[in-house]
Amino acid sequence: MTPRKILVTSALPYANGSIHLGHLLEHIQTDIWTRFQRMRGHQCYSVCADDAHGTPVMLKAQELGITPEEMVSRTRAEHHQDLLDFHIAYDNYYVTHSDENRELCELIYNRLNENGYIARRTISQLFDPEKQMFLPDRFVKGTCPKCGAEDQNGDSCDVCSATYDPTEMKNPRSVISGATPVLKDSEHLFFDLPQFSDMLQDWMKAGAIQAEMANKLQEWFADGLQQWDISRDAPYFGFEIPGAPGKYFYVWLDAPVGYMASFKNYCDQHNLNFDEYWAKDSSAELYHFIGKDITYFHSLFWPAMLEGAGFRKPTGVNVHGFVTVNGSKMSKSKGTFIKGRTYLDHLNPEYLRYYFASKLNDGITDIDLNFEDFVNKVNADLVGKVVNIASRCASFINKRFDNTLSANVLEPQLVAEFQQAAEQIADYYEKRQYNRAVRDIMALADKANQFIDANAPWVTIKDETKQQFTHDVCSLGINLFRILLVYLKPVLPALTAEAEAFLNDTLSWDSAQQLLTNHEVSKFKALMQRVETSKVDAMIEDSKENLQPTGTVAPDSELSKDPISDTIEFADFAKIDLRVALIAKAEHVEGAEKLLRLELDLGGETRQVFAGIKSAYQPEDLQGKLTLMVANLAPRKMRFGVSEGMVLAAGPGGKDLWVMEPHAGAKPGMRVK
Repeated sequence: MTPRKILVTSALPYANGSIHLGHLLEHIQTDIWTRFQRMRGHQCYSVCADDAHGTPVMLKAQELGITPEEMVSRTRAEHHQDLLDFHIAYDNYYVTHSDENRELCELIYNRLNENGYIARRTISQLFDPEKQMFLPDRFVKGTCPKCGAEDQNGDSCDVCSATYDPTEMKNPRSVISGATPVLKDSEHLFFDLPQFSDMLQDWMKAGAIQAEMANKLQEWFADGLQQWDISRDAPYFGFEIPGAPGKYFYVWLDAPVGYMASFKNYCDQHNLNFDEYWAKDSSAELYHFIGKDITYFHSLFWPAMLEGAGFRKPTGVNVHGFVTVNGSKMSKSKGTFIKGRTYLDHLNPEYLRYYFASKLNDGITDIDLNFEDFVNKVNADLVGKVVNIASRCASFINKRFDNTLSANVLEPQLVAEFQQAAEQIADYYEKRQYNRAVRDIMALADKANQFIDANAPWVTIKDETKQQFTHDVCSLGINLFRILLVYLKPVLPALTAEAEAFLNDTLSWDSAQQLLTNHEVSKFKALMQRVETSKVDAMIEDSKENLQPTGTVAPDSELSKDPISDTIEFADFAKIDLRVALIAKAEHVEGAEKLLRLELDLGGETRQVFAGIKSAYQPEDLQGKLTLMVANLAPRKMRFGVSEGMVLAAGPGGKDLWVMEPHAGAKPGMRVK
């Protein structure tokens, strides 16, 4: 088999939040594939980076009172450590805010411009008069122009699924300041994507992307490809466009170039030839692993940019679905929107690697993480089948046979069945059909356990005349376990490393074709513990984002969904310090759909509270009103800041939620009894 040259990338995590289980599906899928390729003897590099640029990063840094560069540096370090702790081994984990990325972006842009693929024209955009900035689609909310649904996003409606331009919205407002945006003209630069229509069709038909995604992308061609706006106006955190002062590369132009930049950074450090992988005539293979939500960037804009700038196109774009939890979209209130670090605080990362592998295939269907199934599958397969083989046999080898495996091989036909499975399992890994590989591996594990059950070494060890037989049975059990670990090594690198220490062996893919005979092993140590349901429950509890203590009391309509329980004594209620508070200031909270930030005057003392009443009030409508506040509630740290109490409101919810009106007898700070 001729060694291949392969470069693999994963989509870049955005430097505006933590890694969560949805991200990890992709990184685990990528890591399994690259580890498999390396085991097969191929030269396979994998790179990734933090996606650093754009308006959200700029605004988040402002909110935190730090520079965007400092925020990106912190977030990248957090992301990288999370990935390492899930045993995800990129050769280079970089950042798009780098010299290499700036140079490559400018090189690609200049080539596109010289080749006639850049156009300029003036467009009208929504502009925030308070923040003095143009508003990206995601920072505009308003009424859907098609169905009239309120509080919809600037580019699409969640109610009727219509898509539109933000300028078409009714009653638009800025998510950043709450101000009513105005239309303002600005000259922008456009990449002439329609010129690449035929090339893209040929590239997709050649198998560069899954057939179902290629068919889905035909909708873009049916409507006619449009020129792509690649510029953004200042203020913007990113790279300034050469020859266009005050204009910056749109983040989706420089983000995929970040793949090239990360690899170039690695090449410069390790004396590798960057052009061997990215030149137009490169014979190396290039694969991107991405989620289905960013397919059009990677399958239309990106290959067209590469073609227009004289670089090679991807060999394949491997698209996967989303992660759901217990059959539903991940939810912060239910505790199923789980950060990678929260998972690691409670559970072994290889549980998740194995569970995702058992579900992943080469399709685009969503993957459901069902926690009951998760516990059962890990305990039954990894602990009850695979690790159980070694634990049943190793103690006899250690204690009775001088830590040495037998020179004999019982049941060569069983061994041959295990070894002959290698090519089929390899084919499944190659095609990203991990679920089929896991299925076949576990079927072999069942046969290994059946062999041990049938020969019962715990019984024969008591018979002095059957010592050699017992030695042979346990030695074959260890060898079958070893073959299974060869096949599972891409999925379970940490477990395999511990098994290699016990076996005194290093496992490559070809290791399955040889047995260890008359071979000394080390003392066996427990390799994996069972998943405890209590730890899963604790992880979910730690992931819940309960807005109640930092917002309003739930409306009656919400409380009535559940029967009243857990009654309290009057003495408990008497501990609550209710005070009248004047709402001195109210403002939107960036990134929060339900919260407003309130500054409350308690008669000389000011408190900050995050209240879940955005559905009923605009900030300007609240200023000057009175509310009741639980003044002695312990402060609670949220990702938006510290909330120093809880305000009370009444009503059925939604838009019908009321605070107090100014009243002559009510003064800020007055205690309510």
